[in-house]
This record gives sequence, structure tokens and C-alpha cells, in this order.
Amino acid sequence: MSTDVYILISVAEAILLVVVLAAALIAIRRRLNAIAADLATLASALGGIETDLRPIRVVVPAINAPLAAIVGALPGIAGKAEIVARR
Repeated sequence: MSTDVYILISVAEAILLVVVLAAALIAIRRRLNAIAADLATLASALGGIETDLRPIRVVVPAINAPLAAIVGALPGIAGKAEIVARR
């Protein structure tokens, strides 16, 4: 083969490589744009949930206090139940 053919093949290969890389980058960009749109939707939904739950923050300590007392009493109750079960 002549030198001209080798040069032509090399240039064609370089052009093909650029085209394939460009196509891959375009596909990646499209996918990243779709992911960004999904993340924006998720952020909006989470913001709405945070707004909806804001009033509950005041009530949570009032709910947790009696539950903490119950949790503290459970080991004693379990011990007494074990004694009763052995009889």
C-alpha cells in the first residue's frame, strides 16, 4: 500500500474516533440532564414534606416523653414476667 492510503486510513480512523466520542458524550449529557430533572423533582417533593412536617416538631417531645418512661420500665416488667412464668 502506498503512503497516501495509510494517511487516508489514519485520518478516517481519527474522524471515526471523534464521532464515536461525540456520540457517547451526547448520550451521557442527555442522561445527566434526565437525572438532574429527577433530582429537582425529588428536592421539590422533600421540601413539601418538610413544610408539612414542621408543625409536628412541637408535638414530638410530648409524645416521646411518655414513650421514654415506658421503655425505661420494660426491663423491670420483663424481669417480673419471667419470675411469674417460672412459677
